[in-house]
Formats: sequence, C-alpha cells, structure tokens
Amino acid sequence: MSRKVIAERARTAPDAPAVADDNVTLTWSRFADQVERVAGVLLGLAPGDGERVAVIGENNAATLVAHAAGLLAGVGTVATSRQLTAREMAGQFADAGVVAAVTGPTGREAAVRAGAELGLRAVAVHGSENGQAGGSVVAWDDWCSAPVRPVPDGRPARPPLVYTSGTTGRARGTEVRWADPCARTAADYLTAISAGSNFPDGPHLVVGPLQHNGPLTALRHLMSGQPVVVLGRFDARRCLSRIDEWRVTSSVMVPTHFQRLLALPEAERARHGLSSLRLVAHTGSACPPGVKRAMIEWFGPVLVESYGASEVGTVARIDSDEWLAHPGSVGRAVPPFEAVVVNQDAHPLPRGEIGRLAFRAPDGHGVRYHADEAKTRAAYLAPGLFTLGDIGYVDEDGYIHITDRSADMVVSGGVNLYPAECEAVLAQHPGVTDVAVIGVPDPDMGEALRALVVARDPVPSPTALDAHCRERLAAYKCPRAYEFVEKLPRNAMGKLDKRALRRPYWASERTIAG
Repeated sequence: MSRKVIAERARTAPDAPAVADDNVTLTWSRFADQVERVAGVLLGLAPGDGERVAVIGENNAATLVAHAAGLLAGVGTVATSRQLTAREMAGQFADAGVVAAVTGPTGREAAVRAGAELGLRAVAVHGSENGQAGGSVVAWDDWCSAPVRPVPDGRPARPPLVYTSGTTGRARGTEVRWADPCARTAADYLTAISAGSNFPDGPHLVVGPLQHNGPLTALRHLMSGQPVVVLGRFDARRCLSRIDEWRVTSSVMVPTHFQRLLALPEAERARHGLSSLRLVAHTGSACPPGVKRAMIEWFGPVLVESYGASEVGTVARIDSDEWLAHPGSVGRAVPPFEAVVVNQDAHPLPRGEIGRLAFRAPDGHGVRYHADEAKTRAAYLAPGLFTLGDIGYVDEDGYIHITDRSADMVVSGGVNLYPAECEAVLAQHPGVTDVAVIGVPDPDMGEALRALVVARDPVPSPTALDAHCRERLAAYKCPRAYEFVEKLPRNAMGKLDKRALRRPYWASERTIAG
C-alpha cells in the first residue's frame, strides 16, 4: 500500500528529495514524518463521517503534506482556492462540513475570518506568518511536530473534495475520481491511487494552482513514491529552468501555459534541455491547433490531451500522434465511458452528425456532486447518460470533436467560470437594471468574462461595478471588461440567448475558444 511505499522510500532513500517548492525541499524521511504527525492531528480534529479539513491551495509542499495526511487518516480534505473572499470561503466550508483549515499567507485573512464565523476548531497557518498564532489559529509547524497518533485500521476512504462553480451561481463540490469506487477504506484507496498514477516515473512538475483537480493529481504521483516539484506561481522561464534542473519527466498544463512558453524568445527556449520529458498532460480548455502543433514540434510527441471534468474524471483522451492524424479532436472515449451524440430529445444521432455530446457510464462512474442531488440529476439526459454541456460529433473512427458549448460556462486560462455567479452579484448593484456576462476572445487566456450592462441613471462607472464585484467575488470570477447596452434580448420565458450575445465578438460561428 501507499503508506508502505512512503515508509520504504524514507528507509531506503531518506535524504532524497520528495517534495520541492520555491522555498523548501522535503526529503522522503521528513515528508513521511510530517504526514504521519499531521494525519494524527487531522484525525483528532475531524473524526466524524461528515467532517472535513479545508486545505487552501497555496502552491507549496505544506499543501501536499496536508492532503496526503488526510488520505492516510481517512479525513476528507477540501481543496479551496486561496483567492476566495471570506464570504465565499465560509460558504464552501459550511457546504463541505469543514471543521478545520490549513492555509498559507495568501489565504490567511479570509480563512481566519471564515473560521471565526463558523467556529472552526483550528486554522493552521504555514509560511511567512506561521508564528502569528492565537486562539483557534495555530502554527503549521506545531502540527508537523505533534506526537504520532496511530490511525485505526478500517478508516473509510475520504477522497479530496474540489469545488467547481455552478450554472446557478452556487459553487458545488465533487470528490476527485482517482480510484475505482470499490476502494472503501483509506488503505485500499491509497493502494489504488499509488498503483494507478498516470505519470511516468521521475520528477513531476506542478505549474497550476493546487486547488484544481489537474495540478492536484501530483499527489497521486507523490504517494506512489515519486518526487514532485512545485512552482509557486507560473513563470515561463522558471518552468523551463525547473524542467532542465530537475530532469522533469511529466507535468499537467493548460493552453495558456503553452502560449506563454511559446512567447519566450527563441534563444531563451533553446537554453534549456527538455529531453527528460515523457508526458505533458493538458486539459482545462480547448487548445488552438496552431499552439498545439508548435508545442509538439518543440517538446516532441509527449503531449496527451484529456477531456472531462472534476465531477466525473477523464472521459476521453488523445496523444500527440493521434491528434496529428485527427487534428481538433479531443480523442476517443476511455473505458468505462462510451461517447454518444444525441438530439434535443436525447435520441442518438449517426456518426458525423452534430448534436449534444453525452457519455454512457456504469453505476458509480457518472457525474455526482456533493450534497446536491438536483444538480447531479440535471447532468443526466437519461439514466446512465450524462453531458458535460458541450456540442459536437463523433467521426467514423470514434474520435470526438467539440464544436460549441450548450452551457453558459466560460473557460479562462483552464479555469471554468459560470457567468450566473457574476450576474447575480452585478444585479444587486443599484445602478444595474439588467446584466449578462459572456465569454469573449482573449489572446492569453483563451476566453475572458465581459459584462453587458443595462444601466439606470446615474450610470455607474466600470470602476464602480468592478469594485462591487471584487468585494463579493474572488478576482478571477470578475469581468475583465464592462460594456453598457440599451437592452438585452430575452425570450418569452425571460431566458437570455447567450450564443447570440457572444456571436459578435467571435470571428466564426464557433463562439468558444480553441
């Protein structure tokens, strides 16, 4: 099992690096020791079935230690964005049953305020403010040096919970899909994820925020006894430097990372050796064909694209050679999923015909959300047949092509954003009569949020509307631009035609990036 793997690494290679971030490197012996001690603390704080511990997604070693300790102790962790406001954080904590939290300096203020509002049992702080403790705020170092508390056999499996914004404006949680649903105990789950790591042996580089499912899969690699290197914040030059220095074999990236890497001067790109790379998984948003082709020419045929969602995992996959033969495809369905294209009545359509893209899945493998049966049901077009909200077709060879999006979701820099959340906030401003938020082209992020506002006199300034949003939402959820319009088209049921609103901003009938 994974616990034995880590213990064996600590015994046979105690001084070899396990986790390295911008400031610290944990050896296998130190990593194993911290995980054991923190696991005991978490078990004492959250022993109940529905009790969880939030881990604010700072990109450093402590975040991975906290999640690993939760897996070991059978205590569910909640991957939480460090950019959330205190109000947003408190809402997620309450929804997930959070009773304690781990945070670094970036998320400290919001986590402490949310913790005070909900009466959390403890908020552990690591990083530069580690020593500023008092009351329920404790130092992370104290947890890492706490007495070892044995974890009882048979603790149930508690996979990490990640949050994805919802179409109704309410963020919903979903457990990560890293192992077969049959893994019932914490020990079984650890064994399953360590045996099923999708990355090749060798150092794995984390370049995305550790509150998202893709970057967080580095935890599986770590628990299988392989080292992980974490970038605190993405920088193209530092990314190449780490690949070269550590002889990195794998990473998870999004198209925005590719574009920033390709923007480097040719001389800078040529300075770094990349021959160690064996797999670069990319996900999160559609990759422009020219960008993907340029990356394959530079990195070699190591790119593998995954299509799916946090609430179900990967449902389709395509490697570099397949993509060059089927450009624009997101791959073929992976077992146990089957791709199906249906019409508005959920009846299957022939190969090559465009319709709603859906997937069949056996029991236990479909979409599910934490504590939200209504949202779970809404994802299904028929029993066992769910959709991720995309329009497309399946060609004669079984390759899936996405042509548009039926949901209002906007994918910006690989992050899913749902305009309803922003629309609900802007509608509360006294100067706003009506509002629609849409995705428009962005050269760096692929798509960006733009607010179309029907205002009343006196017309508020874009600066005032932006301040109103930022007081209530994390900055990445706020529009990048505000445009005032005379009216917004609605149908007889009051529903906005988002595709029609997006169309003037795009160069073709395809009104999504990629």
